[in-house]
Amino acid sequence: MKLCNFCCLSNSKNYAANNSLVASSGIYEYPWEIFSLKEILHATNNFHDDNMLGEGGFGTVYWGRTAAGSEIAVKRLKTMTAMAEMEFVVEVEVLGRVRHKNLLGLRGYFAGGNERLIINDYMPNRSLLSHLHGHNADEVLLNWQMRMRIALGSAEGIAYLHHEASPHIIHRDIKASNVLLDSKFRPKVADFGFAKLMPDDVSHLTTRVKGTLGYLAPEYAMWGKVSEGCDVYSFGILLFEIVSGRKPIEKLPTGKKRDILQWARPLMEQGKWDQLADQRMGGLVDLTQLRSVLVLALKCTDGNPDNRPTMIEVVEVLRREIGLGLRVKVKGEGSEVKVGDNKKEEEEVEDGVMVDTPSYSVGRNLAVDMR
Repeated sequence: MKLCNFCCLSNSKNYAANNSLVASSGIYEYPWEIFSLKEILHATNNFHDDNMLGEGGFGTVYWGRTAAGSEIAVKRLKTMTAMAEMEFVVEVEVLGRVRHKNLLGLRGYFAGGNERLIINDYMPNRSLLSHLHGHNADEVLLNWQMRMRIALGSAEGIAYLHHEASPHIIHRDIKASNVLLDSKFRPKVADFGFAKLMPDDVSHLTTRVKGTLGYLAPEYAMWGKVSEGCDVYSFGILLFEIVSGRKPIEKLPTGKKRDILQWARPLMEQGKWDQLADQRMGGLVDLTQLRSVLVLALKCTDGNPDNRPTMIEVVEVLRREIGLGLRVKVKGEGSEVKVGDNKKEEEEVEDGVMVDTPSYSVGRNLAVDMR
C-alpha cells in the first residue's frame, strides 16, 4: 500500500462524487480531504504534552481540534522501524475496510518523511480500561446495564470483523484499553495494528505471537496459531473483566500472579455468583443475567478453540440475556434471527447509554448451562 498525504473525512460533496470505499456490505461514499502536516501540528499544538491522551509501545496519542472545530485523536508512531511501518500500513488498510458503529473507523492518516500519523474521531470517555481500573473509575461508575451494553456493542464490532468484513479480520489484541467510549458510552473497538486478514478458505494461520498477556488464547500464546477463536477467547477474558472489575492478571500479596480465570472458576463451581460481580456496583446486578454472562465468558475461554462459540453466537446470547428486541443478520450466515420484541429497547441502544439508568431484571431463563 502506498501511503502519501494526510487525509481526513469531509462533508464536502465535491469529494463524494469521485471517492468511495468498497466494503463487503456494500459501497460507501467515503470522501477525503487533504490536510497538511502544518494543520495537524496546529490542531495538536505541536504535539504538546498537555494534549497527550495516552502512550504505548506503538507511540503516543494526542487530542486535537481542527480548523473546522472537530475534535480528533492523532496516533503518532514513536520510531520508524520496519516493524512499526508494517503495523502502520496494516492498521490503515484494515481501518479503511471496516464501517461499523462499534468499530473506530479511519478518519485519516499522514505518511511523509519520518512522520506516520493515524487520525480518528476523539472519544471523550476514553477507554473502558480507564473506567474499570483507571482514574475514571472513581468519577463515573459503570452500572450493570452500561456494562452489558458495552459488552454487547464490543461483541457486535468483533462479529462484524469475523463474519462480514471481506476478507475476514482477526483483531489479535482485544482488551479493555482497546475499547473506546464515545460521549454516550457507546463502545468502539480500536487499534488494528496487530490485525490479520483471513481468506475465506483459511481457518487458521501460524504467526508470530503479538497481543497482551492475560488475554492471549493458549494455542496462540504457545504455538502461534491464530484464528477467530483467539479473539473469542480474548473477548471472554474481557467479559470477566467487565463483570468483575478485576484485571486479567493480578499480583497477590504473596508476590505470585493469578489470572482472572483462576479466580473466577472456583467461585463459579461453588455457585457464588454474586461474589463475581464488581462490588463497587453495590449489589445492583441482575443475578440471572450475571450467571448467564459469566457462563458465556467461561465458554469463550474454553481451552479447546473448537468448543468456543463464534462471535455471532456470543452476540445472540448477549442480546437475549440483556433482553433487547433486536435482530441479528450477518452476511453469509443465513436468515435473519429475531431476538426479543422490545422496540423501545432497540431505540434506546441506538441512542446511547444513559449514565444513571437503573439496573433491571428481565427474568429470563439461562441461555447456556454450566458444564
